Amino acid sequence: MKKIFNKMFVTLTLAALFLAACGSAPQSSDGAFKVLASTTFLADITQNVAGDRVVVESLLPVGADPHSYQAAPSDVAKITESSVLILNGVEYEHFIEPLLENAGGERLVIEATAGLTPHEMEEHGHEGEEEHAEGEEHTEEGEEHAHEAGDPHMWLDPSLVITYVENIRDGLSEADPEGAETYKTNADAYITQLKDLDAFIKEQVESVPAERRLLVTNHEALGYFAERYGFEVVDTIIPSLSTEASASAQEVAASIEAIKASGAPAIFLGEVENADLANQIADETGVKVVDSLYLETLTDGAPAATYIDMMKHNVTQIVSALK
Repeated sequence: MKKIFNKMFVTLTLAALFLAACGSAPQSSDGAFKVLASTTFLADITQNVAGDRVVVESLLPVGADPHSYQAAPSDVAKITESSVLILNGVEYEHFIEPLLENAGGERLVIEATAGLTPHEMEEHGHEGEEEHAEGEEHTEEGEEHAHEAGDPHMWLDPSLVITYVENIRDGLSEADPEGAETYKTNADAYITQLKDLDAFIKEQVESVPAERRLLVTNHEALGYFAERYGFEVVDTIIPSLSTEASASAQEVAASIEAIKASGAPAIFLGEVENADLANQIADETGVKVVDSLYLETLTDGAPAATYIDMMKHNVTQIVSALK
């Protein structure tokens, strides 16, 4: 998939340079300036930069899990009609690859994580165990590539989302030079909100005793969050970036042992994830399962109607479970 994405970005960068030289924004087939983001949280972040100048649409609907999303024919049409496409990058958008191959037209692609260095994904297997028993696998097709690219979940650290905003601001300004001043003003205001969010999370986390700042997660999503706010990731039940992967019997046993040894009080997973395995491990260890986090999608209204709401909801759930 890297080769496909590299080829795509080279082609689209050349197209963007040509459009910038002409001094005009890329136009959809019906002549309108349309901005499309891959996910709901990216659409919200982008909308805060775009302001009233353009309505930003999300390709994935509210509640969709990017790891298991089944594309609809209308998705190709949305991409074809787009003037600007916002992606997270770090090969997060596996679901979008076939859609891009089938979409016509030209568009500027903005990779929100450009300039950030992702965490490298280690070869997993709990200490002292075989990584996989014969015949048991937890990886999904394409996950090997995701491990090579690194952990894409940078949006769960608001301080990194500042870079997202700057990249989106610069991309929109390139695509729509007449709106550059508006995009700059909006981006500056939203960056202030992100800094306030960062301060809010730090204040909430300080209410948790240091020895209880322990995270057990279902899949690898909270690495950047943990690093930013001083949590220790005790264990990941499914050592994978994908919510669609599964765990071997050895990995489940090792998770139970790690939870008992650490004294971690809870297992955290996203609302779109299957909680069956977490509940099984909770029964063995006596910990609680918090399955109400929103890590990959916003909600239609409360509690995660916006990216900032999503982060405040998540940290409130985490802090409450660890106190």
